[in-house]
Amino acid sequence: MQVSLKAMRVNADLTQNEVAGLMGVTPKTIQNWESGISAPDAVQFAKLCRTYNCSRDDIFLPDELAKSEV
Repeated sequence: MQVSLKAMRVNADLTQNEVAGLMGVTPKTIQNWESGISAPDAVQFAKLCRTYNCSRDDIFLPDELAKSEV
């Protein structure tokens, strides 16, 4: 079952600010990823998976973002 980036973050008990700090991006970037405005690139996505202790297949990204940016 796939879950959203927000659900992964909440399950990891992290705030957007904390994830942003770990990722080296702004909290707005995390917000944009979670709302589907943009998507992490392949390197960022892999880092998110490590941060959330999950596999790529566990995270849901809208098809149009997943195909074009990850």
